[in-house]
Amino acid sequence: MKTVVGITGASGTIYGIRLLQVLPGEKFVVVTENGKALITEETQYCLEDIKGMGTVYEDHELDAPFSSGSFLFDSLVVAPCSTSTLSKIACGISDTLITRCASVALKERRTLVLVPRETPLSTVLLQNMAKLSMQGASILPAMPAFYQKPQTVKDMVDFVVGKILDQLGVEHQLFQRWNPLKVP
Repeated sequence: MKTVVGITGASGTIYGIRLLQVLPGEKFVVVTENGKALITEETQYCLEDIKGMGTVYEDHELDAPFSSGSFLFDSLVVAPCSTSTLSKIACGISDTLITRCASVALKERRTLVLVPRETPLSTVLLQNMAKLSMQGASILPAMPAFYQKPQTVKDMVDFVVGKILDQLGVEHQLFQRWNPLKVP
């Protein structure tokens, strides 16, 4: 399994980091400049830590292997996905490595999972999400559930990351699935 993970400048970089920690297979990582700043600001991690989790590319490296449809990768997950990145993808703008890879994923019908972390949502953003959903992308807002009674922030992060893994078809034990007969 080959997965590209994009981390943009939206709050919630821990989602991308945690995904990299648990995701099996070959991983390619793209962190935007704003994403790099937020990793340092929001978490205890730094870019050097990310480099140990996959092959890292700069967002301006448009000649990266996965910027071409002839390179076989299985999926792209952008977590978190800034509203700017989501909107560029929806409009077909591929001026960065992340948006170019998303364009490839859409045209080649590969799995594309976008994890916006924004609230409230504007009409324009909702329309862009709908447009991408109609093209086959999975829009997976970073919305943790509470039925499993999370005790820590990690529990809430793991719920969202587990939902991402579900979209990729990866089995996991990151959260307890809903069972009305067995509520914790």
